[in-house]
Amino acid sequence: MSLFSQQALQPGVRKREVFGWAMYDFANSGYTTVVITAVFAAYFVGGVAQGAPWATLAWTASLSLSNAIVMLTMPSLGAYADLRAAKKRLLTLFTVGCVLATAALALVGPGSVALAVVLIVLSNTFYAWGESMTAAFLPELARPESLGKVSGWGWSFGYFGGMLALGLCLAYVLWAQGRGQSAAQFVPVTMLITATLYGAAALVTFALLKERAQANPAALGQSGFRASLRQLQHTFHEARQFRDFMWLLACAVCYQAGVAVVIALAAIYAEQVIGFAQQETMTLIFVLNLAAAAGAFSWGYLQDRIGHKIALASTLLGWIATCVIAALATSKSDFWYAALIAGLCMGSSQSAGRAMAGLFAPQRQVAEFYGLWTFAIRLAGIVGPLSYGLITWATVGDQRSAILSTSALFFLGLLLLIPVNLQRGRAAALQADGRTTA
Repeated sequence: MSLFSQQALQPGVRKREVFGWAMYDFANSGYTTVVITAVFAAYFVGGVAQGAPWATLAWTASLSLSNAIVMLTMPSLGAYADLRAAKKRLLTLFTVGCVLATAALALVGPGSVALAVVLIVLSNTFYAWGESMTAAFLPELARPESLGKVSGWGWSFGYFGGMLALGLCLAYVLWAQGRGQSAAQFVPVTMLITATLYGAAALVTFALLKERAQANPAALGQSGFRASLRQLQHTFHEARQFRDFMWLLACAVCYQAGVAVVIALAAIYAEQVIGFAQQETMTLIFVLNLAAAAGAFSWGYLQDRIGHKIALASTLLGWIATCVIAALATSKSDFWYAALIAGLCMGSSQSAGRAMAGLFAPQRQVAEFYGLWTFAIRLAGIVGPLSYGLITWATVGDQRSAILSTSALFFLGLLLLIPVNLQRGRAAALQADGRTTA
């Protein structure tokens, strides 16, 4: 069986188009891996902010601000994309914005805190907008019974993109360190490497992915933003009809808050608490991405067999174990165990949630529903890292207490997953589309 099985795809969808869609996950994963997780996060705290007591809080606050912007804008952008059939056009715009802002991070040096904050807010906002828009293509490509495996294809392929970006950056860092260069000299080059790979890989997506949606004629004759707001108000008004989707959003706010902590603070924790050197941290994140790719790919197939709900619940239990092990770790080898579990859970939990959102989304409102999904994810991106930063600041740098408290977010997500009924949620989506069969 080939990787992209034709039986998993919607009628008329070709395998090359799914490859093009998955290439966007490949393209943008380098941004989160290098900028948010492995390189720039630790450089911001230790180099740009020069280890100030408020440095970790400033980093998490910057991410929270970008997430707040996305949270308040993405639902309307999603509704606009549905009404104007503009997913691909917006995806192109968001990609250009993130690539340029990431490249501009090369201008940041020690003490340039304000510039770093502005560029992180811009790049992370554009990244999140693009992530949501590409997710909205998923139900157009995959059959309902195959959403898990197709989502898993994208997530696993994305981690290989993250590993390629990180691998290139690690090779450069080792070369630069061998010549006595400091982080202020080699980190800017890693930003340029990441931006270049992001832009180049995304070109494949733009060449192969089609815009299948049809514009709403009524929306074309009026203000697009006004029409999108009216559609969004209508969706919230009918929220009772989509109560399983709303429960899923509440669940996502909690568990994705925990995931956001790991993405934003893993390198900082590894270096400041466990004692990893920068090249060791990059190697750790590389292996974490390898485990995440394996988890996302294999879990996608398992998810379609055992059910989305059980699959997601299993990963949340793994996340709880990760937080406890990390909090108790006293050596680098102990922390490696936590990192490997986190890697396996990382791709699988995010892929499972994205697939469930697609299952509950009416076809005619798919970008709008993924806009609401992004609203939840970005709210989580505020709650998780900011709470971690506040706990660290309030406890005078006790990051062990902060990471242990993160396990409560995954536990709460597990509780909120219990009321979700997959059959009822799918039926509501079909009813909204005026259909009676999948």
